Amino acid sequence: MATSLETVQTLQQRFGSAIGAPAIFADKVTGRDEVTVTVAREQLVTVCRSLKEAEFDFLVDICAVDNRDGAPRFGVHYLLYSFKNRCLLRLCVGVPEDDATVPSVTGIWKGADWHERECYDMVGVRFAGHPDLRRILMWEGYPFHPLRKDFPVEGRPSEMPGVAFTETAPLQGGPFVTVPGPHAADREPAVRENALPDDVRPPEPNPS
Repeated sequence: MATSLETVQTLQQRFGSAIGAPAIFADKVTGRDEVTVTVAREQLVTVCRSLKEAEFDFLVDICAVDNRDGAPRFGVHYLLYSFKNRCLLRLCVGVPEDDATVPSVTGIWKGADWHERECYDMVGVRFAGHPDLRRILMWEGYPFHPLRKDFPVEGRPSEMPGVAFTETAPLQGGPFVTVPGPHAADREPAVRENALPDDVRPPEPNPS
């Protein structure tokens, strides 16, 4: 029964520098280690096909991450599970902002279809070769990707006549409030860079 770490070592022997050094998280609850490894974007499909052949037959999830000021800006993470070996493996692929595209793995795991659509919809990463890459939560034509770090928590206004519209919804509290204040632009760090113009801000009380 091969472990996730042994599988990564096999991948490194086969693909060389396309496979990064594994990061290991010791899970004290289950007693099993969780292994994460970076994979070169150009080798992603070939590596995933090898993992499918190595009994990583279940694609648990795909998610996209916005590192904002990091390089590369985006990352796509794949969580795989082997029922035979009872172990998890996470793959991380770096995606540059000026070429935010990765190859689709729908040809390996059919369940990747909606996961990739959600990543595209929420973060704006495209998946080359996807059979039907379109939005899955927001409507077609919506101009933003809501899980990008530069998208304010209160939202942004948009309008498509005859289709849909959005308005800002300032927070009234909750886990994302970082600084007390009457307006979300004062409380949320990401909003401060895109603060609302003075003419639509609530007027400041007159001390006199």
